[in-house]
Amino acid sequence: MSGLRVVVADDAVLLREGLVRLLTESGHTVVAAVGDGPSLVEAVVEHRPDVAIVDVRMPPSHTDEGLRAAVEARRRVPGTPILVLSQYVEVSYADDLLADRAGAVGYLLKDRVSEVADFLDGMQRVATGATVLDPEVVGQLLVRRRRDDPLRSLTPREREVLGLMAEGRSNTAIARKLVVTDGAVEKHVKNIFTKLDLPPDDEQHRRVLAVLTYLQS
Repeated sequence: MSGLRVVVADDAVLLREGLVRLLTESGHTVVAAVGDGPSLVEAVVEHRPDVAIVDVRMPPSHTDEGLRAAVEARRRVPGTPILVLSQYVEVSYADDLLADRAGAVGYLLKDRVSEVADFLDGMQRVATGATVLDPEVVGQLLVRRRRDDPLRSLTPREREVLGLMAEGRSNTAIARKLVVTDGAVEKHVKNIFTKLDLPPDDEQHRRVLAVLTYLQS
């Protein structure tokens, strides 16, 4: 790939200027170098870069402004390739970046980038639509999803029953499919309602809520 047009967003002046120099010497063009979230969004909207390199923590609160700005930039200019380069893993907004399943997202940890060539290769791959994640980021995303998964408490059989409920099958049809008794299926369904915290109500209504939970997980 020929040289890329890049936006760099990092509030640390020395790191920002170091990235600008590295990218320039590597044949890329830095179209904007900014130090806060709003400026990142403005730069992406104005320049439509091939890729934006973004730190997580920027002014004013130095928490997650960079990632929130990256999410907003992707909303304003859909599909903008974003490479997060940070010391921290912020899983909530990382999930938001990945949510549209459009690819072109990277998340690398500064302390774990050991080779300049690897960093530049990751940036190139993000710019061409790939997803590039540090293994530590992947690990924390998986932990979050397991922790937040409302179905995590279901047994494999209960998940199977819920999947068949999602297909619109009655308890009798599920029993026939699984070669078990109607009573066994009824017991599984009651356990599902309890574990998903669906209080006693109209049975059909609870089935709908359980299926929605299944489809959204």
